[in-house]
Amino acid sequence: MAKITTEEVEELIEEGVPFIDVRTEEEFQDGHVPGAVNIPISISGAAGMIPNPEFLAVMVANFEKNEKLILSCKAGGRSARAAAELEGAGFTEILDMSAGFVGGKDAFGSAIPGWQAEGREVELACGPEQTYAARRARVRS
Repeated sequence: MAKITTEEVEELIEEGVPFIDVRTEEEFQDGHVPGAVNIPISISGAAGMIPNPEFLAVMVANFEKNEKLILSCKAGGRSARAAAELEGAGFTEILDMSAGFVGGKDAFGSAIPGWQAEGREVELACGPEQTYAARRARVRS
């Protein structure tokens, strides 16, 4: 897995590299990188957030293991976990947007602004193919 900046993400999106937002469906609905696809690594359970048991199956049903993919979450923790899971399953071209959508911290604890904090374009609506429900349905087909 390689960590990449928001500038690099913008360039890769323009080249057509898929952007996977691993935040919850609710977080995704509140705003996301334009064109992002939502496949949550965690979901809401009775006792709070739990790992999404279908994450890997949905990723395999939607993307090739040798396809270049950009991952992102809120601050970088969940996308790093998702990247590790995908690499363990044989995905070879995983890129992780280091500061996430909102922002993260560097190794010294200093704030790193994320996509939204940098004032980059944020999409609120999304097409049906961007939703988790649409991507999840491909597992069952």
